[in-house]
Amino acid sequence: MELTEALYTTRAMRRVRPDPIPDQAVAAMMDAAIRAPSGGNNQNWRFMTISDPETRRALGPIYRRAWDQLNATAYRGRLEEAERVGDGATLRVMRSANWLAEHFEEVPLWIMALNRNDPTGASIYPAVWSLMLAGRGLGIGTCLTTVLGMFEAPAAFEALGIPADKGWMLAAAVSAGYPTGKWGVATRRPAEEVVYADRWGQPVRWSTAELSAVPVDR
Repeated sequence: MELTEALYTTRAMRRVRPDPIPDQAVAAMMDAAIRAPSGGNNQNWRFMTISDPETRRALGPIYRRAWDQLNATAYRGRLEEAERVGDGATLRVMRSANWLAEHFEEVPLWIMALNRNDPTGASIYPAVWSLMLAGRGLGIGTCLTTVLGMFEAPAAFEALGIPADKGWMLAAAVSAGYPTGKWGVATRRPAEEVVYADRWGQPVRWSTAELSAVPVDR
């Protein structure tokens, strides 16, 4: 797959089929992850690949508790407001995220990304993005979620046997599976509307209008 297509079409793909992901595909994703930049080349990360049905069943209720807490706090009223104003984009995202929570156990692969001595996530998130790009090249849809680490890290650690006294932090839980929908380019404001040149508020001299189109229906 050409690099630009991978970059433009790797998006949150939450609705996936339960079909297992081959071990070689998992290996390719994780090998891409550990090639990412790491601050000081410390590689202070660990990853867990979760495909065992029993483990997924143990984690599912924990994830849903975390999702409920997010909706009761940061996302409080978000769905109702989107319904009130007819915000279709937000409704689609919220319903998709809710599907992921409700069907946690059916997602064939979850990847837990853990880090320590990396308070900003500057080392772990490039690794996560690399594994997601690698998944895209293999036709595997992924979605980066952080609710487990935000709200239910102790319970997740216990369920997964992660030592609680070694400084590890659960930076992300990435869902992975073969998507039920089509790949596409997410709608975004043009880059020139959110990029400034040299000083705050000063417009850039270029435009993205002439960039080549990227295939959106694979």
